[in-house]
Amino acid sequence: IPVFILAGLLVHCVFLVSIFDIYFSSPLVHGMTPQQTPLPPPAKRLVLFVADGLRADSLYELDSDGAARAPYLRSILENNGSWGISHTRVPTESRPGHVALIAGFYEDVSAVAKGWKENPVEFDSVFNESKYTWSWGSPDILPMFAKGATGDHVYTFCYAAESEDFGAEDAAKLDMWVFDHVKSFFNSSRSNQTLFSALNEEKVVLFLHLLGIDTNGHAHRPNSREYQENIKQVDEGVKEIASLIDNFYGNDGKTAFILTSDHGMTDWGSHGAGHPSETLTPLIVWGAGVNYPQKVTTQFFEDNFLKEWKLENLKRLDVNQADIAPLMASLIGVPFPLNSVGTLPLEYLNTSALFKAESMFTNAVQILEQFKVKMSQKKETTLSILFTPFKPLSASEQMNFLKKIRLCIKQQKYNEAISLCKTLINLALEGLSYYHTYDRLFLGLSIAVSFVGWTTYVILVIIKAHTNLTKTVPANKKKSTVLFYGFASAGMIITFFLLIQTCPWTYYIYCLLPVPVWYAVVKEIPVIQDLVTNVLSLHIGQSAGFLLVCILGIEILVFSFFYRSALTVGLLVFAGWPMITQLWIQAKTKALIWTLLCVLLAIFPLMPVVGREPNIPLVIAAGLLTIVISFFSLASLCKGENKYRDNQDLKVYFYQMFSVALSTYVVGSTHNSLKIKQGLPVMNQIISWMTLVFSPVLLLLSPTFLFERLFSILLSLMSTYLLLSTGYEALFPLALFGLMFVWINMEQEALQHYGLSLKPKLAVFNFTCTMDITQFRQLHLDDVRRSFFFVFFIVTAFFGTGNIASINSFDPASVYCFLTVFSPFMMGGLLLLKVAIPFVLVSCAFEAVQVTTQLSSKSLFLIVLVISDIMALHFFFLVKDYGSWLDIGTSISHYVLVMSLTIFMMVMNGLAQLLTTRRLGLPRRNKHHSM
Repeated sequence: IPVFILAGLLVHCVFLVSIFDIYFSSPLVHGMTPQQTPLPPPAKRLVLFVADGLRADSLYELDSDGAARAPYLRSILENNGSWGISHTRVPTESRPGHVALIAGFYEDVSAVAKGWKENPVEFDSVFNESKYTWSWGSPDILPMFAKGATGDHVYTFCYAAESEDFGAEDAAKLDMWVFDHVKSFFNSSRSNQTLFSALNEEKVVLFLHLLGIDTNGHAHRPNSREYQENIKQVDEGVKEIASLIDNFYGNDGKTAFILTSDHGMTDWGSHGAGHPSETLTPLIVWGAGVNYPQKVTTQFFEDNFLKEWKLENLKRLDVNQADIAPLMASLIGVPFPLNSVGTLPLEYLNTSALFKAESMFTNAVQILEQFKVKMSQKKETTLSILFTPFKPLSASEQMNFLKKIRLCIKQQKYNEAISLCKTLINLALEGLSYYHTYDRLFLGLSIAVSFVGWTTYVILVIIKAHTNLTKTVPANKKKSTVLFYGFASAGMIITFFLLIQTCPWTYYIYCLLPVPVWYAVVKEIPVIQDLVTNVLSLHIGQSAGFLLVCILGIEILVFSFFYRSALTVGLLVFAGWPMITQLWIQAKTKALIWTLLCVLLAIFPLMPVVGREPNIPLVIAAGLLTIVISFFSLASLCKGENKYRDNQDLKVYFYQMFSVALSTYVVGSTHNSLKIKQGLPVMNQIISWMTLVFSPVLLLLSPTFLFERLFSILLSLMSTYLLLSTGYEALFPLALFGLMFVWINMEQEALQHYGLSLKPKLAVFNFTCTMDITQFRQLHLDDVRRSFFFVFFIVTAFFGTGNIASINSFDPASVYCFLTVFSPFMMGGLLLLKVAIPFVLVSCAFEAVQVTTQLSSKSLFLIVLVISDIMALHFFFLVKDYGSWLDIGTSISHYVLVMSLTIFMMVMNGLAQLLTTRRLGLPRRNKHHSM
């Protein structure tokens, strides 16, 4: 069995990683030649302001009294420059946003997993192509572009990472730091000849990264006074810097200014997914070479923003975020970044028609270069007889386009040349996408075939080893040798085929995986024949009904990923389970409690998503409720007759109850302290981290009797969970644990239904008593229901508190008891722990159900594996890399979630065994003194 578990883990890891290779591999190619417009540019220098986390509506909308939130920028877009909305892409995080702005391409989604601070891939950028770039701001963003630059012409000035504190008095000081340093930089340049002459060169970029708005948005939400005040301060800062720079250069009119944002933010202060509040960012451009405001009478957009913002009469020019890189490049006359896929937004330019046509031609050639490199790469790794090129851009077609465009420019038909360039750009981008997804169908089929094979194999293992549906058939040596050689030769043919095409090593894994998996299935043909005979002898209606119920159950689970209310429906059906079976008559009280708790838990999926509105009094109430429940449970434990119990053990519970009380106090006092802007108290932080470390230790000191250990697990996990809660979700583990507790009792009653009266007395049942292997029974149909209950409860544990499957549903406020300084991995780890705690509760209850119903954990676990794999196969086919960014983000996270859940359940199974059976022995004090 360890071999089987290891194989299962490996197979699932391959399934999980495969979608990143199939759908989201890096789009970058290398080896293109830089392309530059051959005409003198309109600007000598460019100033780029990026207000991190600034939403378009937050900047453009007017206050309740009709005043502009950013008066200076409002006057710019009304009198001096052009404006619009820049549409960003998922993931709406700082790193991918800045890469799109400054390098002109959208990073692959998997870059999020590689962190924000490093370059997972080398890329070219506007900064790299400039003569000099000076940048000020966050240590998370600036080094990324300096590190990727050739030579040492990109200079960075960063504050300390510790300054990014969500609990700080005011995050706007991060922006003030940037503005002050830029001012002192220009002042010092007057006395530094080298710096002065460098600043007076052409092709200079000044980049101001302003993180205050983002930090204030996380800490106080975008509708807060702090966020809106910060916008005003940025507006004043931009005004001062713009006038300082104009004065420094003697108002030579050769400076272009751009203000935009890397991503927006949801109303509840997070970002990462594809909600419009995250993907719509402002863009205001003014200065050298930029169009003045264009007055219009009507303009049509699907949203109603123009009316809300009172900007109906000023032309709104929307762009994709990657279009800003070519705009910057053409304004200061540097080569377009090599990997840029942006299209130059010509309406922003106030230059000659010739300049626009030439710039557009440069843009088209630069994207066509990428297409050529991508095509030649694909051609090299595909057999010539199997290679199907992208027809609309064959070599002759490319030549035709380029000749036509050059001719139009020569004949001064600039508009015609521009429209041809746009057509060429669109075709080249389509071609890039075509070659990028060239192997998708072939790889997707390989994975799907492996998936089906693996699920079939697990079903066969269950039937063969854990039921009496089949007789053991002696293996036919001759047949199995033939089979082995057949599959081995198939594997060799596939390997040879991949070798001559020089495919990446991951392709070997995906294409060869079906071979051993299906070999294992085909080897069990006698079992399949036996099974078919058995099933045919059964009542057809019964078999069909059972299958229908199974399919319906799995579909409800899949549905619950899209609509949380499906869980409510499921839980209400569960509430009626005792009525359908004999359990209602057999154990009235337990059945009634079960029904009530199912209905109570069914309320949670209907609640709004966690973290939108913090409610600390509810967290404190949950803490107090836990303590009250503990007193009653302790009282009943003391009354209970258990001759095996040692009263020393009860001390552990008092320590745990004290820990819960302490956590309740820490949550209240931390959030109060942050409210009055005094930051996170050090004492609270120490207590939080100590609780996190020591609560599992206390758990392992408790007795291993069934109820006592489970009760100890609840107390231990609650003390940590309270510290990570901000609202009603603190009550969720209590309701969930109550239901799990009754579930264990109900399963005991259900056993009697099968006449298995061997049931142990639950009160004195001990996890550590190793079960006699001969007592393990074979599987019944009822065990499929048990496993389904487990998977359903696991999914409820995840979605019950409203973790929508998306990056933006996680609220940084959850971790404020532990840390307030921005640290993506530490915060992510703590949020994962919060998600895992309800899982652990369900897993431990399932462990108890397995042990008390005399089933080997392997057999039940295999059924669970089949259910979750069938769900995963659904989501594998639902993964998208097109459509709205919200759909794409959600489809990835659904698949990753189900796959991680399967791998996670394997880990949880082991963890539950550890938490229920292990016990740390404390040295007891002896009565006599040793000499």
